[in-house]
Amino acid sequence: MKYTLLLIISFFLPAIVFAQAQEQTYKIYDVKNKKITTLDELVKNLNNINVLVFGEEHNDSIGHLLEAEIFRKMTLSYPGTALTMEMFATDVQPVINEYLSSLISEKNFIKEARAWNNYKDYKPLVEAAKLNKTDVIGGNVATRYSNAVTYSGLQKLNEFSAASKLFLPPLPVDTAAGRYYEKFKESMGGHDMGTMKIFQTQNLWDASMAWAIAKYAKTNPKRKILQVNGRFHSDEKIGTVAQLKKYAAKLNVANISCFAATDFADPQWNNYLSLGDYIIVTEPVAAK
Repeated sequence: MKYTLLLIISFFLPAIVFAQAQEQTYKIYDVKNKKITTLDELVKNLNNINVLVFGEEHNDSIGHLLEAEIFRKMTLSYPGTALTMEMFATDVQPVINEYLSSLISEKNFIKEARAWNNYKDYKPLVEAAKLNKTDVIGGNVATRYSNAVTYSGLQKLNEFSAASKLFLPPLPVDTAAGRYYEKFKESMGGHDMGTMKIFQTQNLWDASMAWAIAKYAKTNPKRKILQVNGRFHSDEKIGTVAQLKKYAAKLNVANISCFAATDFADPQWNNYLSLGDYIIVTEPVAAK
């Protein structure tokens, strides 16, 4: 009884904390309708959307509150909404499932699922899923696979066993070109990446998350999915979003780009329109 009460509190606590923050710390722009909007309206507009991708900045505390509140509202409006996450790898799915089923302790879960150091920022999401008996899906590749690609290129993945490949997206992994490659070069200071393998690693991360989403959607076609990842993976609907369209072209996908904005007081929305279906800017002082 006590544990159940704690779970209920953990579900509603983000809403309480979020309510305290109020809208002074964030603003939402609906790109399609060219207007400022609210979280409730955003969630209402998901009626025909299969996957909502929340692109965050990993150190934005307001962004973390927002994604938790969106997930809470989605589970209320669309029961069974599942959570897919960059923050867990595909090979720890049994550990995630064990925790959601209350078979193991949180301490063991954090350690054996290799949770990120800032897991406290994502805990409200996981606990909300646990309370609502819905699924959390690890979408990223284990570091051992991404390191192999960084050092030896994508072709190295072909040398892994069939058992290992169960944790990987279908091979060969498509390497994005065009705008995504140019954007990646910009993020690296404008240097020509040439044959450097780190860009291939980026594509592996994208493909892995997209494949995890596509697999879950195929076996759970009536459930909505909230995907949480760093916004570089989904801004402009490239990266993970583009890979997802290759794996599951019929899914309706919407994306959010959320970030601390230096022009928060008077956002220049026209500068951000290409980033997503919804743009959320957060107050830079409160965000960090």
